[in-house]
Amino acid sequence: MLKDIAPKGKATAVRRARELRRKMSLPEVLLWQELRKRPGKLKFRRQRPTGKELSLDFYCGDARLTIEVDGEGHSRGDRPQRDLARDAWLSRNGVMTLRVPASEILKDLDVVMRHILAVSIARLPLHHPAAPGGPPPRDELGEE
Repeated sequence: MLKDIAPKGKATAVRRARELRRKMSLPEVLLWQELRKRPGKLKFRRQRPTGKELSLDFYCGDARLTIEVDGEGHSRGDRPQRDLARDAWLSRNGVMTLRVPASEILKDLDVVMRHILAVSIARLPLHHPAAPGGPPPRDELGEE
């Protein structure tokens, strides 16, 4: 597992994330039911707190990828500009944002999952880095 580089959440973000976990929308619930099965042996977290008051809908630390489920409200008012600013902030911190329309999850969850898995795998490093100051990693047979 790679070192989690996403900024840690402040106390207000943690409280908000806990609340959001209890109030997930139907598309989020459907997506979580698939992501929690660890597709491609990847671990995803839901409503991961980050920054002052942000919660990432779903986050994969190894791929450094956040998946945001966008409902109808994400296209209204100042929300598109806020989403762009949030995505830019995450990008500066080494985390890519993948936005998935809620309607696509409801329409064809299997296609959405294949896309998420493809993007996640493409973002994985070719190998895990060795521990700082430690020996090089062993091969698959446990030999040096």
